[in-house]
Amino acid sequence: MKKYTLSSGSLECLDIFGNELTIVNCARVSFGVEKDALDARDEKLIHYLVRNQHFSPFRHVFFRFKIRAPEFVLRQWYKHIVGAEWTSTHPCQLHGWNEVSGRYVVLDSMFYPTVWRQQSADNKQGSDGIVEKQDKCDALYQQVIDTATKTYQELVALGVAKEQARMLLPLSIMSEVIWTCSLQAAIHFVELRNEAHAQEEIREFGQAMENLVREKFPTTWEAFQTRKE
Repeated sequence: MKKYTLSSGSLECLDIFGNELTIVNCARVSFGVEKDALDARDEKLIHYLVRNQHFSPFRHVFFRFKIRAPEFVLRQWYKHIVGAEWTSTHPCQLHGWNEVSGRYVVLDSMFYPTVWRQQSADNKQGSDGIVEKQDKCDALYQQVIDTATKTYQELVALGVAKEQARMLLPLSIMSEVIWTCSLQAAIHFVELRNEAHAQEEIREFGQAMENLVREKFPTTWEAFQTRKE
């Protein structure tokens, strides 16, 4: 449907299930009412639902994304569990996360940063500014990537199982994921990852997702932003 090509990979929206009419019809089912067109009253209802934290109707709308990103980005992404109960043991659990497996395929693509950022002096997990010796950083990074990639390929060639050979690959290895999430989960992701304290590499995914949500669900997006005021 729509694909965003980013410096850290890509975000492709494969499907959208439902729309803003889906939200209001799910909310009004309590009264046995269903509509076939969205009007101003429905938009007010969406604002009411968000303002009063009635979020379940927003979980009836789903996105299906194909994500290509380095593993260190996906490690952060996996924490977003709203709308997809990955850690649940309930038999009706919703697993909305499927990733390329290094047990089945040979992994051979790495992420290369365009710039090396400097460690922030007042933020333990953040960055601030640019490292002076960019060329030196590039050389050191390339050295490790070359060693890891070459050793991995040699182990595979020797017949070592891919599930073991992959153990030495760095977090910069590129991977692909299919992520199915509710509209609420997508907004939750945007609120946390398209934010000043988020790591730059995942923040651009948050920005792309925000653009998509704003385009497809304008009233819902406005309602979630208004509640912060």
